[in-house]
Amino acid sequence: MKTLGLAWRFARRDLRGGVKGLRIVLACLALGVAAITAVGTLRAGVEAGITADGARILGGEVEVASQQGALPPALADWITARGARISRITQMRAMAVAPDGERTLVELKAVDEAYPLFGALQLDPPGMLMPGEVVVERIVADRLGIAPGATIRLGDATFRLRGVILAEPDKVASPAIFGPRAMIPLADLPATGLIQPGSLANWEMRIALPEGTTRQAFANELRAAFPQNGWRIRTADAAAPSVNRFVDRAAFFLTLASLTALLVGGIGVATGVRSWLDQRARTIATLRCLGAGPGVIFTTYLMQVLALACLGIAIGLAAGFGLTMLGAWALADALPIPPRMGVYPVPLALAAVYGLLTALAFALWPLGRAMEIPGAALFRDALQPSGARPRIALVAATVAAGLALAALIIATAENRFFAISFVGGAVGTLLVFRLGAFALMRGARAFRGVRRPALRLGLANLHRPGAPTPLILVSLGIGLTTLAAVALIEGNLRRQIAEQLPDAAPNFYFIDIQSDQARDFDRVAAAQPTVSEIKRVPSLRARIVAVNGVPADQVRTTPETAWALRGDRGLTYAATPPEGTRLVQGQWWAADYSGEPLVSFDANLARGWGVGIGDSITVNVLGRDIPLRIANLRDIEWRGLGLNFVLVASPGMLEAAPHTHIATLRSATANEGAVLRAISEAFPNVSGIRVRDALEQVAVLLGRIGTALSATASLTLAAGALVLAGAVAAGQRRRVRDAVVLKTVGATRRQIRRAFLVEFGLLGATAGVIAAVAGTAAAWGVVRYILGADWVFLPGTLAAVVLACTALTLAFGYAGTALALRARPAPFLRNE
Repeated sequence: MKTLGLAWRFARRDLRGGVKGLRIVLACLALGVAAITAVGTLRAGVEAGITADGARILGGEVEVASQQGALPPALADWITARGARISRITQMRAMAVAPDGERTLVELKAVDEAYPLFGALQLDPPGMLMPGEVVVERIVADRLGIAPGATIRLGDATFRLRGVILAEPDKVASPAIFGPRAMIPLADLPATGLIQPGSLANWEMRIALPEGTTRQAFANELRAAFPQNGWRIRTADAAAPSVNRFVDRAAFFLTLASLTALLVGGIGVATGVRSWLDQRARTIATLRCLGAGPGVIFTTYLMQVLALACLGIAIGLAAGFGLTMLGAWALADALPIPPRMGVYPVPLALAAVYGLLTALAFALWPLGRAMEIPGAALFRDALQPSGARPRIALVAATVAAGLALAALIIATAENRFFAISFVGGAVGTLLVFRLGAFALMRGARAFRGVRRPALRLGLANLHRPGAPTPLILVSLGIGLTTLAAVALIEGNLRRQIAEQLPDAAPNFYFIDIQSDQARDFDRVAAAQPTVSEIKRVPSLRARIVAVNGVPADQVRTTPETAWALRGDRGLTYAATPPEGTRLVQGQWWAADYSGEPLVSFDANLARGWGVGIGDSITVNVLGRDIPLRIANLRDIEWRGLGLNFVLVASPGMLEAAPHTHIATLRSATANEGAVLRAISEAFPNVSGIRVRDALEQVAVLLGRIGTALSATASLTLAAGALVLAGAVAAGQRRRVRDAVVLKTVGATRRQIRRAFLVEFGLLGATAGVIAAVAGTAAAWGVVRYILGADWVFLPGTLAAVVLACTALTLAFGYAGTALALRARPAPFLRNE
């Protein structure tokens, strides 16, 4: 207690002199904590928005949905008998055709008179949707070149355009990959002829519960009353699970980028603390000579560092909350749900803990080193650094803080494997840059005999005692590694979508082809002069309800394969292996096979679920559970955008089930419009999806995600620039002294400037090259093993990284050199 009291008195008095030497600590911690706070608060705001507006987003307090046929009247009777109100909705894709023949794909939504149960449908001009009318999103009217009052054909029916949709209460904002919205009265849907046996449609019943009825209890009672039906039953508490997953994953990646910025900021903390202690070397030496023990010295300066760290964390929390408001405004069109802004304690506390652990992990070492240096050594430590190391207890505390930081990252991660990889990659990157600094210093020492003075002096600056070479390489390099990795990942995905996929992909998908239309469809499509390929297969909708008898919601899967157990899956049947099938295990059944139902299954999903040949997968088709025994496993090439199915069943009972066909078609790009017009005129119920339009929307989505990742990764570079500035500032006194001595012995300003620019130019180029290599390795791993895409090397991106790093380092080095050259020798030497 006596030591604490004395240390507190020393710390309080020392802080009265200001925090000039610890400004870099404040800035680095504030920047990293602000980034983590902004991401966490924005995520919490979106989740709170989903929770608060769940009934509006879902369209009801409980929803029952089916993709295998209309919901039965008995269900409606059961619901209304319990005092609940219902609204029926049917959604599907269709072709909207203008009077002049112009057409576009739309997401058709047929609603009843009770719609919407929650929220309000806003139209322009205002009013109600009446029978025989249609309302569309403005983009549909623009594409078709029509205005309110014009007619639109949907299937076999013609509708009058009532107006445009301004706000749809139950629509989650997302790119219109398969077409924008069109809405008609539910009573008019039969006249369109779009609903046929096996049509790809979604039948929904939204429910408003009577007062006093809990959502979950009602849903459980409903499941018990209608078991084994294949319906999806959701409550408003889980109104948008896909949005939750998207937000969780996006926030996870953004948080990792923010943590990288905080990691670089931690290096700045170590730099700032060490520089600050160097400035107080004489004070510490005097205290040690007067009898102050190592414990008093350590506690005094630890208190000051923690006080400044808390201030930096507080600034970061406040700044991060402000960034959240700015981000919500800037990303208003990109966010799937408007965030509900407020103060959320959990993300704020998490950001504060991250900041505190980072401060401890990086500040304990220089503090422990200072307390171990004898008083006499401190007077010469600036010129001849001591080899003192912290005590074992402090080394253990430093390691414990680092491990706690790593454990926190992994424990709060949505993907534990990726989080572990991130932690390992961060440690590996630190080691790589430290080894790179060692190699650069050894290389510079090997060329000490060069004849040109400026070059010799610049090389000597890289390996002299106390040189900032390791610090600059590590701090600047990590930020550039992150930027390089993000740029390469985004560039690979964009290239694959914009360049590679269109070459391998068909021009169109056609859906809802009825069995009695199949041959006529082939004939009409083949008659088009530019059509080069037609592929058609039967298609059913099935929901996987059990794996080896275990209910789907209880099956243990890997995170990247869990998607196949959510929602309905496409199911087809075939007597012979489809073209391009690559079996990795098992054998295909005989062409005339007629035994128990078999299935060919995706090999990647099988690995993620832990199943293999002979295991059973139960699917629900049209309300009937059908067990399928796995006969073989296939390696599926999804990137070709062909007709791929997770489940390919043996012929037999599925042939008798009502189903439709889907087809892909290749044609000359210039003639796509004519092909689409001919097929949709011949088959009004068939919808054509132009692949290029869908890919463009995916590219827009990737652009939004890439922009967010790049912006967050830029914070890492900003943190690196702060650390670089701190390193330059920390060595400024030494640089001034060197410049004064060199000018005194006859060196010109030009020679001194060249020497310093050689030093910083080599530092920047080396950091850029190592960052390019490390970023390439990280991006390759993510693209190949996490995203499952092809890898393409992008030298232009890496060249930009190296040039940017060199330019940034030269800019800071030149600024420090210019200030050093302004110092006049006489006053400086007199003061020394």
